[in-house]
Amino acid sequence: MHARIDHLVIAAASLAEGVAWCEATLGVVPGPGGSHPLMGTHNRLLNIASDAFPATYMEIIAIEPGKRPSRPGTRRWFDLDDGALQAGLAQRGPRLIHFVARVPDAHAALHALAHDEHAHIDRGPLLEASRDTPAGRLEWQISVRDDGQRLFYGALPTLIQWGPVHPTDTLPDVGLAMRALRAAHPRAADLSAALSTIGMTDMAVTAGPPNLVAVLDTPRGPVTLESQGL
Repeated sequence: MHARIDHLVIAAASLAEGVAWCEATLGVVPGPGGSHPLMGTHNRLLNIASDAFPATYMEIIAIEPGKRPSRPGTRRWFDLDDGALQAGLAQRGPRLIHFVARVPDAHAALHALAHDEHAHIDRGPLLEASRDTPAGRLEWQISVRDDGQRLFYGALPTLIQWGPVHPTDTLPDVGLAMRALRAAHPRAADLSAALSTIGMTDMAVTAGPPNLVAVLDTPRGPVTLESQGL
């Protein structure tokens, strides 16, 4: 089992607000994204790949006005339907809330989390998703709980397995590079055990108030993004 960081998730109350945040915070305009009919969301993407984090990108995501998840009884991924998260975004603006890890065999990774003696975590079923892009059709399998919860305040990644096309295949270099990702959590040992179960052993985890921290090189110099318990 070997999981790699696939992308950071920046949530915003609206996509326009997320785009404005990106320009003000990172000094770049995000590239195109698309709609997710499965979840009633839409996004914009940026390449943040580096030698330490190859094929890695940032997703700025928001609920698409007037849209609902296509599966009845399903809440949106990444806690986007959670009232506390929505209130936090409204009060504090767009924020890093989560990350997604890619794995070569998502079924095996989910089974490991559910049955490992130290984990016993239900990461949710795998959903089939896709969207068309000018470079080809993006197809992926992604773990989404019916309640939409991220778990561990976003520090336990959602799992994804991509088809033949990956978003970074066509995302241009805009001068961003990811340098570090770390987390703090009151149950640091449990979080570390879960990360180890999926083979993500290079992410630093410390005990403390919930916080997911990413460090990026940008045209404006180093920028640190934090979830701060949201």
